[in-house]
Amino acid sequence: MEFLEIIIGQIRGFFGIDSLLKLIESGDYSTLMTYQGITSIIAPILPFILIFELTRGLLYKKFHVVEYKISFFSYLLNSVLGRYISIGMTIFCIGLFEKYAIISISFTWYWFIYGYIIWEFAHFIYHFLAHKVRLFWCLHSTHHAPEGMNLAVSYSHFFLEGPYADIIRTSICMLAGVPPTMLFVIMFIDGTYGSFIHIGESVMKNAKLGVLGRFILTPSHHRVHHAKNLEYMDTNYCNLLNVWDKLFKTYQPEKDEVKIEYGITREMKPNSFLDAYFGEITALAKDVWYAPGIKNKILYLFMPPGWSHTGDHKTTSALRKAMMKEASV
Repeated sequence: MEFLEIIIGQIRGFFGIDSLLKLIESGDYSTLMTYQGITSIIAPILPFILIFELTRGLLYKKFHVVEYKISFFSYLLNSVLGRYISIGMTIFCIGLFEKYAIISISFTWYWFIYGYIIWEFAHFIYHFLAHKVRLFWCLHSTHHAPEGMNLAVSYSHFFLEGPYADIIRTSICMLAGVPPTMLFVIMFIDGTYGSFIHIGESVMKNAKLGVLGRFILTPSHHRVHHAKNLEYMDTNYCNLLNVWDKLFKTYQPEKDEVKIEYGITREMKPNSFLDAYFGEITALAKDVWYAPGIKNKILYLFMPPGWSHTGDHKTTSALRKAMMKEASV
């Protein structure tokens, strides 16, 4: 009986319907005008779209259960571990850095725009480092391991990635003067949109979103980010606003002539949860173990993925230079 209650609790937690059910039971719909009321309505939308995505895939015989394997097991593990550590890190960073804020701002619409731009910058920093520092890539690579794109991929994370991301994002926001209340609102919006941009081709084939794609990052842009094509790798680090990608020249629209190939460049066992979750960590541990000297061991931790002490680098920048050299011959 207790096991059944745990399962039901997990299902309700996944759909995020507890707050909505309480609202319906109370009959007080005036709370819909509050932050809590808004979140109770919006939170269940994406899980239900995911079910729609799965159902549509089954009906059109495009559903392959192995494509959801990594995301499913990641969700189960992270719902126990990562969520609570991430919340703890956010609260810790607020308490540590809020008093050192360079400015004090109020919760108004114009300061909210400022807060969101700061948040997006903080997200860019975390995300950029997750691709350019191999130790952090080990935490982030699980999210890129699935060989297809669907809403379930938004649940595919190593359990320590959330805490690592929130340490960077919360610390920067606190130092920049973003109030905690505003930060939590931004986190909710960002998390909701961040899940939406993983929507699969079976539900939204052309995901460029027309003219909106000029100003925000769309599911199309995020599909590019998840690509292992050399033309696409290490681009589109932002989540909603594309301002920082354009400023730092990491912005890359989807090209009609370049079909996206999902996954990571390392050869891995197809759709293996264990390889997706621990494979990069194992590979890094081997490189550190066999690297000559303390300096090289440390460099393997902090240099980009593909860096080698032998000089035979397979980093994205090195591979792009080689591709351009071949093209010019």
